[in-house]
Amino acid sequence: MIGCIIQARMSSTRLPGKVMMKVENENTVLDCVLNQLQSSREIKNVVIATTDQKEDDIIVEFVKRRAIKYFRGSKKDVLDRYYQCAKKFSFSEIVRITSDNPLIDYEIADTVVKYFKLNNYDYIATDLPLNTFHRTYPLGYSVEVFTFSALENAWKNAKLPSEREHVTPYFYKNKEIFRQTSIENSEDLSRFRCTVDTKYDLELIQKIYSNIKKRPILLSDVIKLLKTNTELVKINAHVKADGYLRSLKEDKKQFN
Repeated sequence: MIGCIIQARMSSTRLPGKVMMKVENENTVLDCVLNQLQSSREIKNVVIATTDQKEDDIIVEFVKRRAIKYFRGSKKDVLDRYYQCAKKFSFSEIVRITSDNPLIDYEIADTVVKYFKLNNYDYIATDLPLNTFHRTYPLGYSVEVFTFSALENAWKNAKLPSEREHVTPYFYKNKEIFRQTSIENSEDLSRFRCTVDTKYDLELIQKIYSNIKKRPILLSDVIKLLKTNTELVKINAHVKADGYLRSLKEDKKQFN
């Protein structure tokens, strides 16, 4: 059985509590992620994987109100959280989506899942770093799919903090072990940033939701808006992704 595990916690480094912040009316960032995926034909079994910390009780209460399954696990060892969650719910394949991407496109997710099923991969992702990392989708549209056996392999063998925190680096760092490929967009849209990691990101997402009335919002809708309203792009253009870089610094400390 294929299942979608969405990781969520309140203790964001740059924007604490971001997943519960309002985007549109009473809809939070996490509401938007879930709403965006409701039209998916490939993703039906959704679980929110949060931490066992008291600060994340609010997330548990939220998913209970929405009648969604949840799992609580390690705060820092997200790889273990994914493994234990997948094991509990008997998922043979796992779709990984993060809770800070409120514009996630169900059509992209369905494309990735279907390609994964048809080609018997161990791991597949949008913009997968194989030899060199070249992003084609905007940040905020990441979809990853992997088998439980691949997840178990990573869980047993991944040692570095970056590999434990970010779940999938062990896959794409070991191409000889895991059969994998990347799904890339036909147009390079990497200059756009559509995730929520700072207050500037949240401001942009709020403006996108207020300007686009159709639901769900597709990537094509967002790009059309941003290309014709360049002032919107400037809102978070200065923000840099730093989560994985912080983890790499922790890797170095391990050997000092």
